[in-house]
Amino acid sequence: MPNPAFTVPAEPVPADVIALSEGPANVLEGQWPNRQIEAVTRLELHGYYTKNARARALVYAGGGYHRLMHDKEGVEVALWLNSLGIDAYVMAHRLPGQGNHDKDMALKDGLTCLDYLAQFKDMPLLHVGLSSGGHLAGVMACQDHALKAAGALIAYAPINANHKDYKFPVGKPDYPPVEKQDFYNDWPIGIAAEPHGVPDCPMFLAYGLYDEIVPVDHALNMIKAGQVLKRDVEAHIFDQAPHGFALRETTGTHAYWPELAARWFDRVLA
Repeated sequence: MPNPAFTVPAEPVPADVIALSEGPANVLEGQWPNRQIEAVTRLELHGYYTKNARARALVYAGGGYHRLMHDKEGVEVALWLNSLGIDAYVMAHRLPGQGNHDKDMALKDGLTCLDYLAQFKDMPLLHVGLSSGGHLAGVMACQDHALKAAGALIAYAPINANHKDYKFPVGKPDYPPVEKQDFYNDWPIGIAAEPHGVPDCPMFLAYGLYDEIVPVDHALNMIKAGQVLKRDVEAHIFDQAPHGFALRETTGTHAYWPELAARWFDRVLA
């Protein structure tokens, strides 16, 4: 059975909401389990903890750098990580081009979070991101920071084929706002010719073969870079997986990706 130890409570409440910038508290719009953050007003970490944690993870929700899918790709992922003995911090990061933020806003917020976590007990760190959050997880795994990552998990994320020089399909228009496209152009994750964007830590990829929103070419580019640069890349491509399968889709073989990821965690955290 997929997700054997994972059950979702009625409406989970984070143990902590840690504000790491000025501004009013973020507002969750909608109802659990489909709440989103449409306008990120300040940098926050939403902490979900477990007893005797063996590691900690920064969790990056998707939303196309336009919003954050806080529950589906943030809180639910954090609770799943808790079930595997991993403390989880869901990051509500500010967005490029929103509220006059520059192209590097999400990266700057990520580095602030690393600085914050570096103050506390030394535990292995994981970057975990789905959809556009997977792109940010890859970016963060490339940073030269004292708090190094033990691994990065990336699922159905636009990590490289949105870059102006590597677009798939060819001729795809740029994404608005311009700051978002510029961020993709700065950080093509998984292109061997752009080694600043290839993480040095182990990586786990989960993608859909026929995902029309995020083509599988993103994953294939990362696999090729891993081969060329001799990196540790475990990749799983599921033929029936829709975009955004997260932890909810159970009708195809992609329902087992969390079990595969759990085994990968055991390996990289051993």
